[in-house]
Amino acid sequence: MAIDTTETTSASPTPHSPLGTRLSTRDKLVLFVLCAAQFMVALDFSVLNVALPVLGRDLGMSQSALQWAVTAFALPSGGFLLLFGRIGDLYGRRRLFLTGLALFGTASLLATFAWDPASFLTGRALQGLGAAAIVPTGMSLLTTTFPEGPARDRALGISGTLLSLGFTVGMVAGGVLTDVLSWRSTMGLLSVFALIVLPLAPGLLPESRTPDRPRLDVPGAITVTGALLALIYALSTAAERGFGGADVIATLAAGVFLLAAFVYVESRAHAPLVSLPMLRRRTVAWGNLGGLVTFSMMSTVVFVLTLYLQETLGLSAFETGLVFGVQGVLSAVAGVYAPKVIGRFGARRTLVGSLAGQGLFVAGLVLLNAHTWSVWLATAAISLASMCHLGAIISYGLTVTSGVPDEEQGLATGLVTSTQQVGITIGIPLLGVLATTSSDLLAGVHTVLALDAVIVLAAAVLVATGLGRDRSRAVEAQALDLR
Repeated sequence: MAIDTTETTSASPTPHSPLGTRLSTRDKLVLFVLCAAQFMVALDFSVLNVALPVLGRDLGMSQSALQWAVTAFALPSGGFLLLFGRIGDLYGRRRLFLTGLALFGTASLLATFAWDPASFLTGRALQGLGAAAIVPTGMSLLTTTFPEGPARDRALGISGTLLSLGFTVGMVAGGVLTDVLSWRSTMGLLSVFALIVLPLAPGLLPESRTPDRPRLDVPGAITVTGALLALIYALSTAAERGFGGADVIATLAAGVFLLAAFVYVESRAHAPLVSLPMLRRRTVAWGNLGGLVTFSMMSTVVFVLTLYLQETLGLSAFETGLVFGVQGVLSAVAGVYAPKVIGRFGARRTLVGSLAGQGLFVAGLVLLNAHTWSVWLATAAISLASMCHLGAIISYGLTVTSGVPDEEQGLATGLVTSTQQVGITIGIPLLGVLATTSSDLLAGVHTVLALDAVIVLAAAVLVATGLGRDRSRAVEAQALDLR
C-alpha cells in the first residue's frame, strides 16, 4: 500500500533515488534534520545529571526531590511514545514531528528560566511530552524516506551513532557548561538545537500517513499509556527508594494490570493501536528483546562506572566525563562501520555478535580495583563495550523495522523507541541499586557488572535461538545489496 503524500511538495526528497549508499544533497539535509532532533533528545537524557546538585541548591530542591528532574522527563517521554507514534501514522508524521519540536523548544526555554521547582519540573515534563512526539515520528520519517536496503541502513547507522553519542556528549557537556556558565545553560543548549532544526524541517520533510484513516483505538491508547506511565514511575522511584515503598508496589501492580488489560483490548479491537500479529513476528519480538537488554544493561554500566570513578578512584566530574568522551568517540567510529558489518553478516548475526561482545567486555570490568591504573582498564573496556552496544542498537532497529509496511512504520518505530526508553529507565533500578546500597561500593560495583555481563550474554543466546537462521527476505536482501 502506498503512503498518502498529498501534502508532499515538489521539493520533497526523492526516496527511491539512493539505490547505493551515496546520498543526494537533499537526502543529507533530511538526514541532518531528523538526526539532529534525535541527538537533541538523547542529549536531554544526560546533560542535566552532573548539574543536579547545583540546580537543587539554586532552586531550593531537596536531595530527595532531585530525582524528579529526571523522572518528570522520563514519564511522558516513555509513556506517550506508542500513542504518538500511532497518531503520527494516522494524522501526519511531519505535522506531529513539528509540533513536538516546537513544544520541546518552548519547554526548554521554560526550564532555562525556571524560577522555582514547580516551573522547572513543568518544563521538564513538557520536554518529555515533546520528545514522545519527536522520537517515533522522526524514526518513521527516516524509514519511510529511505527505502529498505543500503540507504536505510546508512541512515539508521548515522541515527544510531548520534543517539549513542548524544548521551555521552551530554555527560561531558553538562559538567563543562555547569562549571563555566551555570546549570541553566544545559537547558538553554537544548532550546538552541530546537531553534536550529525547527525552521529547516517544514521545507525538507515530506508528509506521510496511512492511506486510510481508521479510528484511533482509544481504549488501547488509555491502557498502554497508563501502563507505561505506571511502570516507568515505579522503576524510576525504586532507583532512589528501593522496591519496598507502598507507592512503588501499587504502581507496579497497576502497570502490570493495565498491560494485561491492553493485551485483552487489542485482541478484540477492530483497528488496534498495536497489532498483536506484529508482536508475534520473530524479528519484532526478539529484536526488541535484544534492544531492551543492550540499552538497560549499558545504562547500568555507565551509572556504576560513574560512581566507581568518582567515589573509588577520586576522579572529578570533568575527568569522569573525559573517560566517557573516549567512549563516545569510539562509538561514533563504530556507527560508521556498523552498516558495512551488517551488509557482510546480516542484521541477525550482527545483533547477536554485538550483544556477545558487549557482555564479554563488560565482564572484563570485574577486574577493576582501587588502584589508579584501573582508569585505563575502565576506559578501554567501556569504549569497546560501547562499540558493540552501538552495533546492537543499529542492528536491532533494522531487524524490527525490516519488512514492515510503510503504513505501520510508526508503530514499529514506536516499539523500537519505547524499548529504548524503557531500557534506559529499568536498568539502574534493577541492578544499579545493588551498588548504591552496598556497604562496600567496590564490591557492589563488581556484583552489578558481573550480573550485567551474564544478562547480556544470556540475551545473545536467546536472540540467536529465537531469530533462527531463516532471516526475512528483506534483511537477506539488504545484506546482499551492501556487499
